[in-house]
Amino acid sequence: MGYPGKSRKTFDTPSHPWQGARIGEEAELVRSYGLKNKREVWKVATTLRKYRREARKLLFDIQEVGERGEHAKFETQRFLDRLKRIGLIKYDSSLDDVLTLASEDLMERRLQTQVHKQGLANSAKHARQLIVHGHIAVAGRRVTIPSYVLPTSEQALIGYYVGSPLREVDGSEKRASDGA
Repeated sequence: MGYPGKSRKTFDTPSHPWQGARIGEEAELVRSYGLKNKREVWKVATTLRKYRREARKLLFDIQEVGERGEHAKFETQRFLDRLKRIGLIKYDSSLDDVLTLASEDLMERRLQTQVHKQGLANSAKHARQLIVHGHIAVAGRRVTIPSYVLPTSEQALIGYYVGSPLREVDGSEKRASDGA
């Protein structure tokens, strides 16, 4: 047994370390989304694998007759509502749509990507730096985790932190294109 306060690994490494196609795809994701390293790609892949596994399990359990099938329908609705809140699937989606999710879908929901897309940063790497240094707030609270998965309800609430020097004195916010 280990120390109970120590976090465990939240990702699975690739089964074969030297595959040129996979390495190229991972490198492209790291470049396009401004990630720190490939470990972040592996975390996203592991999260999607868990979502797909849950969807397959629920698809199987729904076919059961009786209490187990009824409970699976209830759990399916909770599972789909959670993914809708995150913004991974649309409101009229089903479990089959969960099976078609790609890494890019989850990467688009990260705070780092949303800060860049909303124009608060010049690039994805600049967005990462602003977040880590505490200049970005979501709904008024500082968030320093670039991999924070942004719910759709908080997407419009991204801005500069109140104590950040990037925020102008008059209350309006600078944009990255203004030279911030």
